[in-house]
Amino acid sequence: MNSHSVVSDQELIGRYIAGNQSSLEILIHRHKNRVFAYILMIVKDKELAEDLFQDTFIKVINTIRSGSYKEEGKFIQWVMRIAHNLIIDYFRKSKRIPIVENKDEYDIFDKVRIPVESVEERLITEQIHLDVKKLIEYLPQEQKEVLMMRHYGDMSFKDIAEVTNVSINTALGRMRYALINLRKLVHENEIILSH
Repeated sequence: MNSHSVVSDQELIGRYIAGNQSSLEILIHRHKNRVFAYILMIVKDKELAEDLFQDTFIKVINTIRSGSYKEEGKFIQWVMRIAHNLIIDYFRKSKRIPIVENKDEYDIFDKVRIPVESVEERLITEQIHLDVKKLIEYLPQEQKEVLMMRHYGDMSFKDIAEVTNVSINTALGRMRYALINLRKLVHENEIILSH
């Protein structure tokens, strides 16, 4: 099993093209958690996320089999771009916009650890998180997307730029404006972020 971890994605793709089916399984296994977490983070529906995840890897397999896959960067960034495009296509077709709900498995605020001394303080902290989470929905789609990829998906700005097909500066700018707009919304809604 350890021998697989040192084999590059590109080498696994080469082996798969040469007829080694298990190379594809290793490749999918290596990246499945990150891809699935990203899809689930956006669509907020486990069954839909599973469908889009399968569609993503069907497209990956078909592209590799047809010989049209060109290694222009990292394999995972290419896969994430495919997933991203399939999510956009799904929402375009259904004319639905993803909504952040409070019962997400992948929650940005679960990563924020504030020392809590009392039940009252914990309740206040939870309410602040809920309030801020609701405000994120009011951000423009591009800003919300970068904010979610960065915090939920734990993606680098380089990865975000490649997945969304923009420059790193544009991705950084969107994040900057997302934070500025979030601060304005917090101020306008009189949410006190510390207690």
